[in-house]
Amino acid sequence: MSLPSSTAKLTQRAELQRERILNAAQTCFIEQGFHAAGMAMIAHTAGMSPSLIYRYFDSKNAIILAIVERQVANGRTAIRNLHYAPDFAAAAYEAFTQWRAADPRIMNAALFLEMTAEASRNPVLATAFATSDQELRQEISNWLSASVADGGKGLPVEIAQWRAICMQCFMEGLAIRALREPDLSPEKLKLAIAHFVEGMFAA
Repeated sequence: MSLPSSTAKLTQRAELQRERILNAAQTCFIEQGFHAAGMAMIAHTAGMSPSLIYRYFDSKNAIILAIVERQVANGRTAIRNLHYAPDFAAAAYEAFTQWRAADPRIMNAALFLEMTAEASRNPVLATAFATSDQELRQEISNWLSASVADGGKGLPVEIAQWRAICMQCFMEGLAIRALREPDLSPEKLKLAIAHFVEGMFAA
């Protein structure tokens, strides 16, 4: 009777340790960049020994891939939550403010750019990004093509697929604006978002 409980506790502990390592790595990558942040630095930031980190991740590359996987999972949840969001324009503006404030609840915009640049030199990471882009694009398309009664926008499937690409470009552009133009006028930005959304959801 105690074995399943013990196994569950070990699994939970392992997941917490993994999250601790990923959070530390993300902090190091943001502050130092991928190449300067080694396993020793990540271990120090996580408050654990390098040997313990290697029990969970066999390389820095494995950590980077795990961060991408976590972002895909978070992105998928965020997109599915749009079914219950009454105002997408407000949600998009909120995302901008979170990126500007480097809110840890969403992917850091600077880290996103750093990872994108690294993917141009790292085939494994490039493949992971390509896969994640396709998965999230499909989630967006599913939302746009779902019926209004189900929280979607009721767009034809083919149109929804094209608009999903536009949505990705738009949201990634907001992340970059949050970095490069953090003092962008809220009034102007809200009007720009509203204008984009109006065309985005039109059949």
